[in-house]
Formats: sequence, C-alpha cells, structure tokens
Amino acid sequence: MKNIQSVSYTYCARQKALAALCRQTGVFEKAVIGKSCGGREIAVYRLGRGRSYRLLAAAFHGSEHLTAVVLMMLMEEIAQALCHDGAVNGISIKEKLQDHGLLFVPCVNPDGCEISLCGSVAAGSWRGRIERWCGKDCTHWNANLRGVDINHNFNAGWRELRQKECDAGIFGPGPTRFGGFAPESEPETKAITALCRTLPIDRAAALHSQGEVIYPYYGDQTPACTRRMAEVFSQASGYQIEEPVALAAGGGFKDWFIETFCRPGFTFELGRGENPLPPEQAAAIYEKAKEMLLLFAFGVF
Repeated sequence: MKNIQSVSYTYCARQKALAALCRQTGVFEKAVIGKSCGGREIAVYRLGRGRSYRLLAAAFHGSEHLTAVVLMMLMEEIAQALCHDGAVNGISIKEKLQDHGLLFVPCVNPDGCEISLCGSVAAGSWRGRIERWCGKDCTHWNANLRGVDINHNFNAGWRELRQKECDAGIFGPGPTRFGGFAPESEPETKAITALCRTLPIDRAAALHSQGEVIYPYYGDQTPACTRRMAEVFSQASGYQIEEPVALAAGGGFKDWFIETFCRPGFTFELGRGENPLPPEQAAAIYEKAKEMLLLFAFGVF
C-alpha cells in the first residue's frame, strides 16, 4: 500500500503518515529521542538489529522539509520489500539487514519545518519574536523555534564558524545561520548527538536541499574510505562531490560525526532550485537519489 505522497507534511500529517507506515508494515521500532523547543517529538525509526547501524537523518532546516518526505519514501520502499521478502534495486533487504540495522530520523527540526510550512502561528508564544526576526513571511525559515540554525550548532569547528557568522553580521537569533551562543545548546542538536553516542553507528548521512551535491569530508578525521564511497555515490546519482566554503563549513552534523567518531559522514544536498523545493518534486528527487541512498544504507566499502 502506497502511504507516503509527494505533499508537504505538517507535523501532525507527518506523524500520522509515519504511524500508518509502522502499523501497516510492522517492521519499525520507534523511539522518541528528544523534544523540540516547542515540545514536538523527534523520533528515530529502527529497522533491524545488528552489531552496528547506519543513520539517515533529514530536515535539519525548516525550509528543507521536502527532505523528510524523501526519507519517508525510502523508509516505505525498504519496509515494503522487507515485508514481502523482496528487493529494492536488486538489493535483498532481509539479507542485508542481517549484517547491520538502519536508523531513520525523518525530521530533526520539527518546529522549523512547521514555521516554514504554516507561518509564525506555528511558533505559539514565540510568534511575536519570529515575526520580528523574519517578518510575516516565514517560508524560508531554517532555524529552530529559538532562532538557532541546528546545522551550525554542532561542536565541530563551532568557534571558527561563530566568528564567520559575526563577520557576516549575524550576532543573534534569526531565520538562518546563527549557530547559538554555545555548541550543542539546542534540544534538537542534543537529541541527534545523544543517539549517536548511544548506538554503534558506523556511518551517518544528513539529507539537505538543494544543489545535487555530496559533501563527504571534514578535516583530518575523515576516514580513508570516504573518497571511494563518495565517488560511488556520485556515479549512482549524478551528484557532484564538493567541499563547503564560508558559512557552510563547520558546525554541521556531518562534521561533528566525522570528527567525533572518525567514521564516514555525508551531507547529501537533494534536488535543485530554491528552498523550499515544491513538494510535487519529492518523488522525482527520490528516484534520482534512490540508488545513492541505498548504497549508503547497504553498500560494502
């Protein structure tokens, strides 16, 4: 049964769709790993159990809510194949899950996504502050409820990035690119880092948009196998391998994962255009990225 559609999912709609997916397939274990500033759940969906896991997380930025839809599409296709003892792109899911499990976090920043989709009304008591920071058009809102950019809040090159923010005139909370007053200050950041510290995760990927780009490197801790992995992902998707510059360098989840664990971490920038990407593009974006995502989840390097 097709459950996930190419639509914009509000928080409640996304929760219902994920609950239906879990109920229909019966293969996911859901665990709440934290609550957002606004009290919304941040959940991980575990598939299989093994000595290690591979993590895919999406929607770190509010206006990139389409990445949650793409990840949910992947979850659904893998789960359906597992239920029917089938394969996806020639990959036997049941067989592969004997080697390692998968972890999916569809929405790291539920408050930011809700603000981008529904406007300042989604911010509750913070509505006035949100409107002061960005006016009444919140479509391009990326930060969390407190105006902190989650993908600038991880403790990897955070101080250097904070200086770059100041040099760019970013001194406090706002719609995007403010990394907070301290690294890992936000509940959303803490939720995903605690998950990584709790379970043996051997590789991690952050889904962002847009640009059809792969960011695979961070400093001297980048594992030697990373280049080969990135090349395979690039060949599978047509995405280009690049290195972030300026305010896009440092402070991100991928950077923190590589530096902390010395294991492969990737940022996949899905699709092309201006964020937020149109929801009707989700299916096409997924189809183009699917082999890359499957190779990340199941590939042997």
